[in-house]
Amino acid sequence: MGLIERLTADFTTLKGALRTLRMTTPIAKHPTRVFPQVVLELADTYGDAPALLSDRERFSYRQLAERSNRYARWALTQGIRKGDTVCLMMPGRPEFLAAWIGITRVGGVVALINTHLTGMALAYCINVVSPKHIIVAAELFESLQGARAQITGAAKIWLHGDATANLPRIDRELDGIPGDALAAADRPVLTIEDRALYIYTSGTTGLPKAANMNHYRVMLASYAFAGVMDTRASDRMYDCLPLYHTAGGVVATGALLVRGGSVVIRDKFSAHEFWDDVVRWDCTCFQYIGELCRYLINSPPDPKERAHHLRLACGNGLRPDVWPQFKRRFQIPQIIEFYAATEGNVSLFNFDGKEGAVGRLPWWVAARFPTKIVRFDAERQQPVRDEQGFCIECGIDEPGEVIGKIMKDASRPGQRFEGYASEAETDRKILHDVFKKGDVWFRTGDLMRKDKNGYFYFVDRIGDTFRWKGENVSTTEVEEVVGQFDGILETNVYGVQIPGRDGRAGMAAIVAKDNLNLTALRDHLAQQLPEYARPVFLRIRKNNDVTTTFKQKKINLLKEGFDPTLTTDPIYFNDPQRKAFVRVDPALYDRINTGEVRL
Repeated sequence: MGLIERLTADFTTLKGALRTLRMTTPIAKHPTRVFPQVVLELADTYGDAPALLSDRERFSYRQLAERSNRYARWALTQGIRKGDTVCLMMPGRPEFLAAWIGITRVGGVVALINTHLTGMALAYCINVVSPKHIIVAAELFESLQGARAQITGAAKIWLHGDATANLPRIDRELDGIPGDALAAADRPVLTIEDRALYIYTSGTTGLPKAANMNHYRVMLASYAFAGVMDTRASDRMYDCLPLYHTAGGVVATGALLVRGGSVVIRDKFSAHEFWDDVVRWDCTCFQYIGELCRYLINSPPDPKERAHHLRLACGNGLRPDVWPQFKRRFQIPQIIEFYAATEGNVSLFNFDGKEGAVGRLPWWVAARFPTKIVRFDAERQQPVRDEQGFCIECGIDEPGEVIGKIMKDASRPGQRFEGYASEAETDRKILHDVFKKGDVWFRTGDLMRKDKNGYFYFVDRIGDTFRWKGENVSTTEVEEVVGQFDGILETNVYGVQIPGRDGRAGMAAIVAKDNLNLTALRDHLAQQLPEYARPVFLRIRKNNDVTTTFKQKKINLLKEGFDPTLTTDPIYFNDPQRKAFVRVDPALYDRINTGEVRL
C-alpha cells in the first residue's frame, strides 16, 4: 500500500468515523431520549413524508407515530409493565415496526421471533424469555400452534389478522384505541439502559440465543449507521432482510428514519424480483447480508440491473470472490462492508472499499475501541495462554479470535456486553484476565487476521474451523476457493469424523450447474489449496440449507457425514490413489471407516 493510497484511505476513514461519532456521541448525553421518543419527534418534523413502504401497507412518519401509540395504549391496558416481555411473530411489514416501537415506548420488552421457526426451536425461543403475551400474525398461527405443547408458562396469545382460531384479535383491538400521544403521566420513565428487545442469533450450529438489546443499542445502531451511510431525507432504503434481525430490523430501518428518509420493506428476498423492486421504488441504497449478493451474481442478466439509482450498498458477509463481480456487473458506486454483533462491543467499518476487508481500525480510532486478535487453539476451542496465563496477541496476517475490551465507563456504553437471556450463554462469551489480571473482554466467536495496513479480514467462525493432518482448516477459505470454480453456485464446507482418525476430514456440500467437471474441479483444488485443506469428500445437492440471513446450516450435514445411506445426494471421495473423485457406495464407506483406504 503506497503512501498516497494510504493517505487517501486514512482520509476516507476519518470522514466516515467523524460522521459516525457526531451522530452517536449525543446518545449517552441524553439518557431519557429513546428510539420510541425519536419516532414522535420525527412525526413532528416530517409529518406526511413517507417513512415505511411496502406493497402491503404504507406509513408516513405521522401514521407510524399514531400506529405505535395505539400499540403503546394496548400494552398499558393489558397491564404490561416495565421489563415485561411480549413475543412478536409477524412477517416483514411496516406494522412490525409500529408494534415493537409502541410496546417498548411503555417499557415492554419485545422478543422478535424468527418467523421460520417451528416445533422445539420455536418453543425454546419463546420459553427462554418468559413472555406475558404473544402476538402472532394469522399466516404464522399454524407454526405457533404446532409448538404450543412445548411452550411453558401462560402467555396470552393475540392474533393479528383473520384466522379460524378462537383467540382475541389485536388488530381489531387497536381499531378502537386512539392514536394520539400518551401523556407523560401515563408512561414510565425510560432510559437508554432499559432493555428494549430480544434479538436472536441465527442458530447455524445450535439453538438460537436471545441477545439483550437495550434502548442504547437501538439508538446506537440507528444513528451509527446513519453516519456510516451518510443517510439523508432524499434516500430510500431497499430492505429485504428479516426484520427480526438487527441488520434488517434496526440498522436498515433506523438509519434512514432518523434522517427523514424512507424504507421499502419486502418480507423475503427474491433474486428474480430484486432489480424490479429497486427500480420501481426508486431506491438509493440497500442492505445486504451473507450470500444475497452471490445469489444476484448467479442470476441471469436482468434488463434493469443497471437502470437503478443506487448510490451505495451496505452490509456484511460480502466475500472477496464476489465483491469485484458484484460491484462491476451491477455498477454499484459504493460498497460499505462492516462487522458487528447485536450483543457485542466489536464494530469494524470498511469506509474506503478495500475489497475483502471487513473494516479497519486506524491508530487514532483503535485507542477508543480496544479490539485485539488473539491466538486460538482449534482443538480446545479456547484462546492460547502463555506461561503467565495471559492471552497472546497475533502477529501480522496471523489468524486468531477477535475480542473487544468490556468497559464500565458510563460515557461509553457501547463498550459493554449486554449478554443474553440465559446467564450461562452470557458467561461463555466473556474472557477474564486476558492481558492483565482483572481485565474482561468479549469473545466474538470469529476468527480474523489483520494485515500490515490495519485491515481486518474474516477467516472463519469458531466451531467451523477444524483440524486435519495436524493443520487448521478454515471452512470460509476453502468455500471461497471451491466457489471460484466455474459451475459452482453454492458451497458449504465442514469437517466430518472418521473412526480411528485424528481431527476431521474436510467435506464440501455444493450446488452446481449441470455437467459439473469433477476432474477439472479436482485439479483446481489441487492448484489452489494445500493438501490438508482440500475436501476429502464432495456432496452434490440441489439446494443447500440456509438460515433466513443466508448463513449455511451445517447441523444435519454434520450428522449425516459421508454415509451414502443417509441421503439421496451423490457423495464422492477424493481418492489419492486413483487421483479422482470416486462415488461413495456402502462398500467404499465401510472400507474408509475401517481404515483400509488411504486418505
